[in-house]
Amino acid sequence: MENSDSIANNKIINDLLPQKFGKAGKIWTGVLVAICLFGLYAYYRQLRYGLIVTSMRDYVSWGIYISNFVFFVAISLVGSLITAVFRLAGVHWSTPLTRIAEMIAVAAIIFASLIIIVDMGSPERFYNLFIHGRLQSPIIWDVIVITTYFFISILLLYFPLLPDIKILLTFKERSGPRLNKFYGYIGSFWKGLPEQYKLGDKAINILCITIIPVAFTIHTVTSWLFATTYRPGWDSTNFGAYFIAGAFLVGAGSVVVAMYVFRKAYHLEKYITEDHFEKMGRILVMLAMLYLYFNINEFLTPFFKMKESEAAYLNGLFTGDFSVVFWFAILTGMIVPTIILLFKKGRKPLPVMIAGIMVVIGAWFKRYLIVTPTLLHPFLPMHDVPASYRHYFPSWEEWAITFGSLAGVMLVITILARIFPIIPIQETITEQHEIAE
Repeated sequence: MENSDSIANNKIINDLLPQKFGKAGKIWTGVLVAICLFGLYAYYRQLRYGLIVTSMRDYVSWGIYISNFVFFVAISLVGSLITAVFRLAGVHWSTPLTRIAEMIAVAAIIFASLIIIVDMGSPERFYNLFIHGRLQSPIIWDVIVITTYFFISILLLYFPLLPDIKILLTFKERSGPRLNKFYGYIGSFWKGLPEQYKLGDKAINILCITIIPVAFTIHTVTSWLFATTYRPGWDSTNFGAYFIAGAFLVGAGSVVVAMYVFRKAYHLEKYITEDHFEKMGRILVMLAMLYLYFNINEFLTPFFKMKESEAAYLNGLFTGDFSVVFWFAILTGMIVPTIILLFKKGRKPLPVMIAGIMVVIGAWFKRYLIVTPTLLHPFLPMHDVPASYRHYFPSWEEWAITFGSLAGVMLVITILARIFPIIPIQETITEQHEIAE
């Protein structure tokens, strides 16, 4: 019996140990690095010549950078959605997804922090937040809660990794000397003792309990950056719930895309099964319908009253300059994925992945629409301003930095997946034993 258990354990370990990049993996990594370097070059130009290289002016002072920031903050919620909620609820089927969710959350919150520094223009201005920060400002609230969320996300990725690091250290020939030295540095103290497991479980539960209100707070505070600024389209008490619902949706969408990619790339069909896509498809439908409700609620009341200050903004969204992007975001991000996933055949791996991609793309454009149209419709009409102030379309430097940051998130996830097991090894072994008993 022990011999059969040992064989089964070794099979799981061999299946789930980190794999070296093949040719496709090296090409993928090379492409991401190239995009990041191009973004760094654009950022160098921005540092050298100033924010004049962007298309942001007096009115649109928050452009594509802040759209990207809100997008990354939204994706980072996936860490609490999958990891904390499912762990506390004892949902064991989510085990193969938790590590993926944690990696996405960490990568996204890193670049959410970086893109804010990019938006400041001169990076030394970030220092002023600490020496001249005012607690009356929602920006300071956002800095505090993002920093807190970042460290909790790192710990929530790290603590469940410790039993797996012990396993990695016993398979030194698979990792190579450099990685083994790194594993030893971050986890050699873990001996797998019962006291350590007990303490580790307690720490993970505390983090899971802590990160849920922090995650809700980060999205609520981010929404307050807009809602406390008196502008058409932002003057809303619905923004906190609106942002949280959207974050849950795009976070779940990013997980199902990553599930499909890792499943195909590393042949994990035995561990990330069709049943996982079925369940995540159902969750996506629920979240898409919830977010659609908040969108209707957000636009219906001002549209019904049609105050003069809101009229130009709403007409621009529904039938004006931004109408194509607006309806694309609504259809692609919510309605079409819901239609796909309502059918059983639509909850197979490939359709779920396609729906997830649509959700993520729609979510990015939705964040762009939250920022730009409002800033182009101030309460006081524009008079005697240059034509460039009346319109906003990102410069190539802004696009390069944006794509560089998106590539950076995927590069961090790729590197983490190369260094650490994508699926928790020890938890999978434990669950297999429990099933066998």
